[in-house]
Amino acid sequence: MNVLCFGSLNIDYTYKVRHFVGKGETLSADSLSVYCGGKGLNQSIALARAGAAPFHAGAIGEDGRQLLEELGQSGVQTRYVRILHHVRTGNAIIQNDSAGDNCILLYGGANRAVTRTHVDEALAHFGEGDVIFLQNEVSMLDYMIEQAHARGLYVVLTPSPMEPDILELPLQFVDAWALNAIEAGQLLGRPSFASPEELAQAMHERFPAAAVLLTAGDAGAVYCKGDELVYQPAFPVQAVDSTAAGDTFTGFFFAARFRGLPVAQALEMAARAAALSVTRSGASASIPTWEEVQAWRPDGGSHNTAR
Repeated sequence: MNVLCFGSLNIDYTYKVRHFVGKGETLSADSLSVYCGGKGLNQSIALARAGAAPFHAGAIGEDGRQLLEELGQSGVQTRYVRILHHVRTGNAIIQNDSAGDNCILLYGGANRAVTRTHVDEALAHFGEGDVIFLQNEVSMLDYMIEQAHARGLYVVLTPSPMEPDILELPLQFVDAWALNAIEAGQLLGRPSFASPEELAQAMHERFPAAAVLLTAGDAGAVYCKGDELVYQPAFPVQAVDSTAAGDTFTGFFFAARFRGLPVAQALEMAARAAALSVTRSGASASIPTWEEVQAWRPDGGSHNTAR
C-alpha cells in the first residue's frame, strides 16, 4: 500500500497577538514567526512522523524551496511536487492569541495552479489499495477525487476551508471524512449539536458509505463507520498554538491504522499526538514523532507504551 497526500504547501506567517484583530482595528503583534505549513504539508509530515512513509504532490513557487526541505527531512517523498515560475508559493497569515487559538487568512498561490496534467502524472503511479489524502486548499479537487476513485484509491477528504463549492464535489466517492465539528456542522447545515457522537452519526446518515473521523477540541473525537462508533476524550493540556492539531490527529490516526492498531488505540494515539502538538508553536514544527507520542504523558512525565 502506498500513501499519497495531494495537498497544499504554504509559508505560514504567525503573529502572536493578545486578541484577534477586529474590524477597523490596528493591533501591534507581540512577535512574528515564519513556519512551513499548509494542511497538505502538515498531514504529510504527520503521516511520515507516525511512520507511514507518504508521497506528497502539490505545487510551490520559487520562493518555497524550504518546504521541500522540510518534507524531505521528515521522510516525505516529494517527486510529485512541481516548482512553478509564474506564481508565488501559497501562504497563510495566522493570528495566534493568548489562549492558543488561531484565525487564519489563506492566499492560495501555487496551490491554486494545480492542473489536470499534474494530477494525471501523479496519480499514474498509484492504484488499487493505495490511499490518498485531500484537502480543499488546492485547485482541481473535484478531478482528483474522480480520478483517485476511478483508479481504486481509498479517498480521505478534509473539507477545509469549508466553502460552498465543497457541496459540488463528487462526495459519493469519499471513503473517509477527516474533519472537525465546525466543518461537519457546516457541511450538514446543522451549526448546533448535543455531542460529537451525535454529529458523527449525522455525518454517517448523510454519507453512509464513508467512515467519519471527527474532532471536537476539548469535547474529544469520534470515529464512526457503519454500526461502529468509538469515542476518544481529549487530553487536557495548556495550549500554546493549535494550528496543526487537526492535521496531526488525522495523520496519526490513519498511520496507526496502517500499522494494524484497532480503532480505539489509533484514536488514543491520535489524541495524544494532537495534545502534544498544541503545546508547541508552529504548524509542521509542532508535529511530534511516533516515539515522542509513545513517551509523552499528559502530566508532563514520560512512559513507554507497547508499540
